[in-house]
Amino acid sequence: MIDVIYIERDIRDHPRTRQVCARFPAARQISCERYGEVFNPKTQNFRLQKRRPALILARKFDAHVLKAPDGFGIGGTRNYYFSHMLNCLYDCRYCFLQGMYRSGHYVLFVNYEDFEQAIERTLALHDGQETWFFSGYDCDSLAMEPVTQFTRHFLQFFERHPAACLELRTKSTQVRSLLDRDILSNVVIAFSFTPDAVSRALENRVPALDRRIDAISRLQTAGWQVGLRFDPLIHHQDYQRHYDELFRRLFSRLDAGRLHSVSLGSLRLPRQYHKNIVRLYPDETLFAGNLQENCGMYSYPQDLETEMHAYCTGALSAHIPADILHPCGYATGHKGHA
Repeated sequence: MIDVIYIERDIRDHPRTRQVCARFPAARQISCERYGEVFNPKTQNFRLQKRRPALILARKFDAHVLKAPDGFGIGGTRNYYFSHMLNCLYDCRYCFLQGMYRSGHYVLFVNYEDFEQAIERTLALHDGQETWFFSGYDCDSLAMEPVTQFTRHFLQFFERHPAACLELRTKSTQVRSLLDRDILSNVVIAFSFTPDAVSRALENRVPALDRRIDAISRLQTAGWQVGLRFDPLIHHQDYQRHYDELFRRLFSRLDAGRLHSVSLGSLRLPRQYHKNIVRLYPDETLFAGNLQENCGMYSYPQDLETEMHAYCTGALSAHIPADILHPCGYATGHKGHA
């Protein structure tokens, strides 16, 4: 899986660095001063690196916790996000990360304790009131869990801080770290979906739909709170039929009455991200059709976006109560994005 590991000299002896490297004993290790030396050069090609990405182990020095974009959330009023990784194991053609980053390599920040301190400082600002923290904005929260042990570590932290609510956003089936421990009432595992035909065409390396539904079912049986994210909605021929089929398959297996939340979001890309992605994939029909620019953002025409939201909202209303459905209007195009 990993052939090359870049390691910042400052964290070479960090226990988490040693733990990760031990998983890949055959990987070539290369030292660097800062991860940006490898991750940020302009001459890189995201598309080529995505075929065989390296792993970069680094320390994040600041901005451990950031305010969530406007329109991002599932009903809470205090919303933040944090990213223990940059880039995703999966390769979804609509993902905004490929337009934002020059590199397809994975960056793992090993200093989890600094993230925890930043979350504690953020909680202190709100005097113990419920505050949401979203993981999965710049990566997939669970996809690389066997390597990162991210969930195992942070669930212990959130167990000690009941006012801090955590959303783990994912397309992964890596749920063992959740099933192996007691449930937490302040944690939601949110799974992102597109119709099966879209997933097979645009979501490279993502587990098959039935495998993901099975993972959710096991989590529900164990008592975990689960959410569904239809974000972004992707327009395509017969989209109504395909979304109807997706909803049918999901709700024939899942307990809709025990869902924590469901959200809908539109495909929206900042102008520069869109430009970068089109340069990488000039023949991709997803970007050649209906997307239009408005105020520096590429999205579907307003009437089409409204039509899709209205249709999917109506279709979902046959399965779920209205009070758990949340529209998301932030400007991205990844797993919720998470």
